Amino acid sequence: MYTYINDKRVTKEEKIGIWVWSILGVALGDWADPSKTKEEAGEHKLIHMAHCLSLTNHLPLSSFPPSHSSSPPTIPMASAPAFGTAAAAAAAAASSRLLPSAARATTAAISTSSSSSYKCLRSAPLVSHLFLNQRRSSVGVSNRRFNSASSPKCFASDPEQLKSAREDIKQLLNSKFCHPLLVRLGWHDAGTYNKNIEEWPQKGGANGSLRFEIELKHAANAGLVNALKLLQPIKDKYSGVTYADLFQLASATAIEEAGGPKIPMKYGRVDVSGPQDCPEEGRLPAAGPPSPASHLRDVFYRMGFDDKEIVALSGAHTLGRSRPERSGWGKQETKYTKDGPGAPGGQSWTVKWLKFDNSYFKDIKERRDEDLLVLPTDAVLFEDPSFKVYAEKYAEDQEAFFKDYAEAHAKLSNLGAKFDPPEGIVIDDGPSNTAPEKFVAAKYSTGKD
Repeated sequence: MYTYINDKRVTKEEKIGIWVWSILGVALGDWADPSKTKEEAGEHKLIHMAHCLSLTNHLPLSSFPPSHSSSPPTIPMASAPAFGTAAAAAAAAASSRLLPSAARATTAAISTSSSSSYKCLRSAPLVSHLFLNQRRSSVGVSNRRFNSASSPKCFASDPEQLKSAREDIKQLLNSKFCHPLLVRLGWHDAGTYNKNIEEWPQKGGANGSLRFEIELKHAANAGLVNALKLLQPIKDKYSGVTYADLFQLASATAIEEAGGPKIPMKYGRVDVSGPQDCPEEGRLPAAGPPSPASHLRDVFYRMGFDDKEIVALSGAHTLGRSRPERSGWGKQETKYTKDGPGAPGGQSWTVKWLKFDNSYFKDIKERRDEDLLVLPTDAVLFEDPSFKVYAEKYAEDQEAFFKDYAEAHAKLSNLGAKFDPPEGIVIDDGPSNTAPEKFVAAKYSTGKD
């Protein structure tokens, strides 16, 4: 690992030299003051040493005080490797009498930095003005977790917590069979995006706003409060993951665990701060508009999608059921849904409604089973000339559907998102694999093979 100071790489030897320079200032009597007791002078030295050692790892050289400075720097401590945190804690205790304001800032920074090696220095009090006219120093990390060799340590979500949260989501899916619900949650958080609005978060999109009651009460989001309740324990467990990332992580994981393609996801989405940032109602697609083709294009073109992507994304209806008490569409139950899994009831688009495949397009094309749902926005995929080209293709070629769906899903999940770091965080080690995976839960769906 190297440290970069003012865009210049500093070797381990040079770094040690900086430490020696800092500590010599103490040893040569920079803090000598006849009015102080020996104990107070020692405490002052400890404060200075702790600050120097910590700042060496995080701040540019221009941030260091001159060696003849008459008082220690009042900069909040970040967590320095090995010595830094322990020394900072001791310094904070020592400075509680000598420098109350600095001690409070130091203690606050220590309490947050110890939870994760990736915590951001800027989250500590009093830091923002120090960096006002300086570039943020970066740390080059050789680690395959990141999608570049040199990534900032400061970002919206913690990569390790994202990975752990994904495993917990898999367990949730295996026990609750909530794949369709989690897919819908991610879609509806992102699907409010408006490409014609430049300001964030007014543009909508994947920003975690769907966690607020005012947006959950939108008619198109009926029932999604249940998805939030399922995910909230995971959010509480992994506080280093934003809601915006959690919603999209859950959605992509549900597709993959249902046997669908691997989605080329990235993370690091920033959450909106409050319900005042929620979009107005009416940005999501409706099930039965007067002109289905025009409606789909109005909604999805506003988000930046084309006809191929509209059809590919529609294929996600291969998962799930429509419940009349929520959407006003579908039967109370069918032979495919009366026994669950999960809560029984509703009408599904496909026979095996927990398996992600291309059967949605096949079943809509055939329309031979009255127990399978076909909405006006489904039927139009085989009626509109442009949509039909892709719907026919996907009915015949599942591999082509998986490829196009994975790309469209990833695009949807990024709409309107503000990423920190800007390039996002990739938590998968290898390239995307669009081959379908076996899904055990699909055997619980009844009906024809």
